[in-house]
Amino acid sequence: MSEIAQNNPYTQGIARFVSGLRYEDIPAHVRERIKLLILDSLGCALYGAHLEWCRILQDSLGRIDRDDRCAVWGTGQRLSAPHAALVNGTQVQGFELDDVHRAGVLHVGAVVLPALIAIAEMRRGLNGREFLTAAVAGYEIGPRVGLCMGPEHIGQGWHSGATLGVFSAAAGAARGLRLDTGKTVHALGIGGTQAAGLMAAQYGAMVKRMHAGRSSQSGLYAALFAESGFTGIEDVLESEYGGFCTTFSRSTDRFNLAELTAGFGEVWQTMGVALKFYACVGSNHTTLDSIRDLQAKRPFGARDIERITVHGSQVTMDHVGWKYRPQGLTSAQLNLPFCVATWLLENDCFVEQFSDAIVADPERMALAQKVHVRHDDAITAKGAKFRHMVRVEVELKGGERLEGVKEAARGSERNFASDADIVEKFEKLAVHALPRSRVEELRDAVLALEALPDAGRVADLMVA
Repeated sequence: MSEIAQNNPYTQGIARFVSGLRYEDIPAHVRERIKLLILDSLGCALYGAHLEWCRILQDSLGRIDRDDRCAVWGTGQRLSAPHAALVNGTQVQGFELDDVHRAGVLHVGAVVLPALIAIAEMRRGLNGREFLTAAVAGYEIGPRVGLCMGPEHIGQGWHSGATLGVFSAAAGAARGLRLDTGKTVHALGIGGTQAAGLMAAQYGAMVKRMHAGRSSQSGLYAALFAESGFTGIEDVLESEYGGFCTTFSRSTDRFNLAELTAGFGEVWQTMGVALKFYACVGSNHTTLDSIRDLQAKRPFGARDIERITVHGSQVTMDHVGWKYRPQGLTSAQLNLPFCVATWLLENDCFVEQFSDAIVADPERMALAQKVHVRHDDAITAKGAKFRHMVRVEVELKGGERLEGVKEAARGSERNFASDADIVEKFEKLAVHALPRSRVEELRDAVLALEALPDAGRVADLMVA
């Protein structure tokens, strides 16, 4: 063992957990949850297949890539495994519909599944139990890196899906390839050095949608290279100079390495993954739910609003509380005032409410100016698990005031959705790309994944 390897207890600990994880080790409730999470991500990807930014990637890569081993989900196109992972990850994250581990600040399915399904296509015969085990391995790791880094990681401008995501993708892919502990260390080290992504992308750039796909691609590269004997940074997380944690944090007292391996086998971060029922960034969901709750008690609409003030964490303020500018659909879906205006005017914030035509809608923009986001020190002090908590004050014309507090949104880990709601969302999204009979077949295959002799069948069912 090298001298460096003796100083990497956390990278080693992660690798040991990932390589040693067995299907039987995973509690039944976690195995059931991961299937629902997979179903949700695939529905998001199928809806994303025909979005403009996904089409651009499909067309651009199709002109330079003649490999046809892996499917681009929801289309008839095929690409090499790394390019398929890039596109499919972009599709999962393509319309702000996909899952989020709120405390770990990561869209997990978008980074784990494209790489893992590409492996299932390349290595036919990976059975459903092994696939589910690898998926759980991936879902467990990225959120732990996020918990280690804390909310200041995204607060200082790094996009977590593009940085933390490589560890989830590398872990899932490494387990899918059945790498031993040593090679999994190298997969994590190769993945970690590829981490990059800037939060400025949220203000309208298409590239924000690509960050998850790039992480998935990086994780796939990492596992495949490590399998062949290529070496990575063995202490990628711990290294005092140039390690992930020290480089991506302002100071050493702003991350907690113990979070990286905390509770393995007892605390399952997979159960901390939340689902979205609005087509906008997860930081907005608690506010929308709070307004929805207030309307249920005292009906009001857009014409009744004098002012709305949302009090939230510093992350909420920085991430979604900025003054809206009509720079593109990405900015519309990420900006909290604009999404509140959309809800008040449309009574929903799902896929039908967002298109290029609404980005500069004067009515929405005027109403958004009545929504103000303020930092609340008390909420920030509660820590990462409450980073989306809000206190919403609504002042109606005539002076009536309403107030609501929301700690957890619908579909969150503390308020998880029903199986029926998740299936309904999947079907509503998937029929945009596949015939209903195929949607039903895919649904049934995912919900019974442990019985599949070949997990590559999931990819087969997503070919249009």
